Amino acid sequence: MLESQALAADKTGTTKVNDFVIRFANVNGTGSASANFLFTKAIFRMGVPVTPKNIFPSNIQGLPTWYEVRVNENGWLGRREGVDFMVCMNPQSMHQDVACVKPGGYFLYDSSKHLHDEFIREDITYFGIPLMDMSNAAFTDPRQRQLFKNVIYVGALSALLNIEFTALENVLQSQFKGKEKLISPNIKALQMGVDYVKEHFEFPLNMRVERRDLVKDSIMIDGNTACGIGAVYGGATVCAWYPITPSTSTPEAFNEYASKFRIDPITGKKNYAFVQAEDELSAIGMAIGAGWNGARSFTATSGPGVSLMNEFLGLAYFAEIPVVLIDIQRTGPSTGMPTRTQQSDVMEAAYASHGDTKHIVLFPSTPKECFDFTAESFDLAEQLQTPILLLSDLDLGMNDHMSEPLKWDDNRTFKRGKVLSAQDLEKIENFGRYLDVDGDGIPYRTYPGTHPTKGSYFTRGTSKNEYAKYTEDSDSYKKNMDRLLVKFNTAKEMVPAPHFYQDEKKSATAIVFYGTSIYAAEEAMHILQKQGMVMDAMRIKSFPFSKSVEEFVNSHDKIYVVEQNRDAQLRSLMMIEMGINPNKLIPVLNYNGMPITADDIISQIK
Repeated sequence: MLESQALAADKTGTTKVNDFVIRFANVNGTGSASANFLFTKAIFRMGVPVTPKNIFPSNIQGLPTWYEVRVNENGWLGRREGVDFMVCMNPQSMHQDVACVKPGGYFLYDSSKHLHDEFIREDITYFGIPLMDMSNAAFTDPRQRQLFKNVIYVGALSALLNIEFTALENVLQSQFKGKEKLISPNIKALQMGVDYVKEHFEFPLNMRVERRDLVKDSIMIDGNTACGIGAVYGGATVCAWYPITPSTSTPEAFNEYASKFRIDPITGKKNYAFVQAEDELSAIGMAIGAGWNGARSFTATSGPGVSLMNEFLGLAYFAEIPVVLIDIQRTGPSTGMPTRTQQSDVMEAAYASHGDTKHIVLFPSTPKECFDFTAESFDLAEQLQTPILLLSDLDLGMNDHMSEPLKWDDNRTFKRGKVLSAQDLEKIENFGRYLDVDGDGIPYRTYPGTHPTKGSYFTRGTSKNEYAKYTEDSDSYKKNMDRLLVKFNTAKEMVPAPHFYQDEKKSATAIVFYGTSIYAAEEAMHILQKQGMVMDAMRIKSFPFSKSVEEFVNSHDKIYVVEQNRDAQLRSLMMIEMGINPNKLIPVLNYNGMPITADDIISQIK
């Protein structure tokens, strides 16, 4: 009765093609992740833009977990408010799951148990499928019964939403390559879901998927994996790390790909070091030590780890040692919400350590930029002889995104900066490790053991003169600090340039954003433009701010700064570094742990 009444109401609706949000409510440890990804990948294989987001708890108590998929053939793949189709497999979250479905939407549940009246809404369509009963009847192994229950609902969705069955089969064949015996039972489970829908419901729905050719050569990859690959291609040979959510998969990806590409073909030995340290302090210390010794080294962590690493970052800044730190931001402060996203480490990264310290910070927005910026970080670290902090976040790092392919120029050479060889040292009468020879604030350095008698110096965190000799002379200290600031200004035109969304000024009002805010910000700009509100736009990719950033800001009267933190940290950074009038910079903020949406941006601007 439920289904027939709701379906009758649904028939009056309009058809929505390749434009919906579907959410899966699951229980941790039930094997739902692979089934849900099967659903996403099949739509991607049909040439339709799609992106998923994992929403999961930070503990092991079996709390609710969700997997939210946005399908949009126009390419707007940021998180969107409201759910069009809910697949509810978790009784614990059912109240919340029913409530989030938009009027006219759909709700699929396991009817092996009766659905209580308190979960019934008159304005949505219900699909009751006895998933557990069907799985128990078809499979004997207890673990398989639980796993294939999830695959059955994917099969049901393929019929309801018009997803090509062959696309699902192709994904399974790729997923289980080398484990072909698993393909047949998965296809059986899919077909069970299809058959049940054909027998009990009208299909496909008004909300459906149609094949397109819109993804072209795009790939699906998460930002952490892209960072790990970028570190391999960027020449990293040392990774020292300590596990912390949500960064752990970054060094794991580095290790996975380094074990393929960094093995000596003759001896079979690894040409890289991968060290799990006892804590964050040890991790950054090892990475800095390796950088001092001439290796390209990095560590990966999240906000709490960066807090612990502050003192060592100050040492690397003051002693001028190259190192890369990849920070996958999460919700803070303190432990915060470890499995929720935020852009809340901006100020910490820019000024990490006590005293007058300024760091180079990069803000990737896509997996492609995670790859590119990570590789570039090692060049910048060695050219500038300083820590480089790359700020990704949980949304970008741990979720799969549709991305441009990762590309590398095999003719590209590493930029190792001002490194003196033994021959260079022979020509120098007095080597000064901290001498500004070229006027750009960047001194020359040597690798340990370069020359038997020349080029050595004492690396210290205490004040020193241009020849690395300990001193507490005020003038020497000030001269060194002034040179570090000159180097910081030199970096302004070396870091990734901002992206401008117009060739020339079109409006006195502008919007500025960075990182994963790109997805919602670009969609918001599109909607606002259709409503007659045209704004110039700039996406900042790095700190320090280049001259072009300053010119853009100075040329506009009002600027909305979109951020995913409470305290408008990028806005604060802009005011501090460029002396901008606070009244000119209007914060547009989101800090609830979920990715910002276009609707949220629009409502705040309006």
